[in-house]
Amino acid sequence: MTAPGARIRVLVVDDSALVRRIVTDNLARCPDIEVVGTACDPYIAKDKIAKLKPDVLTLDIEMPKMDGITFLKLLMRSHPIPVVVMSSLAHDGSRAAIAALEAGAVDILGKPDGPWSAFDDNQLSNKIRAAAASRPRIRRETEGGIITLPGLAASTVTPARLGTPLIPGVRAGLARSPIVRSTNVSHRAETKSAPRSMPLRSYSANSLILMGASTGGTEALKTVLTHLPAGLPGICIVQHIPARFSTAFAQRLNELCAFAVREAVNGDVVEPGLALVAPGGWHMVLRSKGSHYIVELSDSPPVHHQRPAVDILFDSAIKGNVNRDSIGVLLTGMGSDGARGLKHLRDHGLTTIGQNEETCVVYGMPRAAAEMGAVQHVLPLQDIAHAIIDQYAATAVTPR
Repeated sequence: MTAPGARIRVLVVDDSALVRRIVTDNLARCPDIEVVGTACDPYIAKDKIAKLKPDVLTLDIEMPKMDGITFLKLLMRSHPIPVVVMSSLAHDGSRAAIAALEAGAVDILGKPDGPWSAFDDNQLSNKIRAAAASRPRIRRETEGGIITLPGLAASTVTPARLGTPLIPGVRAGLARSPIVRSTNVSHRAETKSAPRSMPLRSYSANSLILMGASTGGTEALKTVLTHLPAGLPGICIVQHIPARFSTAFAQRLNELCAFAVREAVNGDVVEPGLALVAPGGWHMVLRSKGSHYIVELSDSPPVHHQRPAVDILFDSAIKGNVNRDSIGVLLTGMGSDGARGLKHLRDHGLTTIGQNEETCVVYGMPRAAAEMGAVQHVLPLQDIAHAIIDQYAATAVTPR
């Protein structure tokens, strides 16, 4: 994490001289950010990391000598540093970018594709700032030891402290796996370890599980969603993610979860056994139609510099008379998006959950929500799925 008041030192790693120039010129306009060097391949990058000690890397995926994901994995095992991955917007590039997030990258950004290309607004600098605010940790593998990257000394592992769940009824007997944080929140086994089905009590057709996240959120969401069973109320998700990458993100979750996950489209019906992910570049608005909600995508102006915005999702659910047994969840992320909306959900009588500081990549959005009294229950990441299950488990209420 960058020291308060210090300029953020950035190393740009890309085999394209044009991209290195575009990134450098873009960041040169930011008084709080300094590009301390560039590298055209991972081997040169390794030497410059040791020499220049940057706070953040921007990293291309397709490079000569060693691809970016392989380099990223080696880096996270021995010398973790916040990384923003630059990837093409093509489908293969999007899938690779999601793999990079799983390997430890903080965030992703579409690469400029020509000499006149530019980043929208301040998206690059904002992602650099969010990355600099994250807390990287060594990424331990389940097998073997830590593989070091020659020339870079291994950093000290600082495991996250385990918190105590605050929601009554969260099963104390369920195993809690400690989290060892990389630049993303690491997770339990990637297999579909959630119960495939479980007895659930009846709930209203307009019950919802609403979730919002930003920096570090793709892995945090994966941790929660892969530990949920099928048959829960409809799930609506806003993750701050660039357009086109959201499709690959939803597809990846669909491969791992016990229920269907897909990118939302206009007119989608929110229903049990389905999770909908807001597409990058579009707000996801819920409209009440009879006893159900339908999705309406909007290109209205960004909120908190974000589109999609978590506040838009949360507030639209309230306007549609969301049932009070619904749940609002706010996970890791920079800024304050979702805090105000979560407060509205709590005021409306919903259960609200905020991820705790120890397990957040960036404790920004949950902190803002907690400070305004929006968070009813502060939980470590590994307890959030259990809390959601308990809300709807048949054993959580007295049988009729």
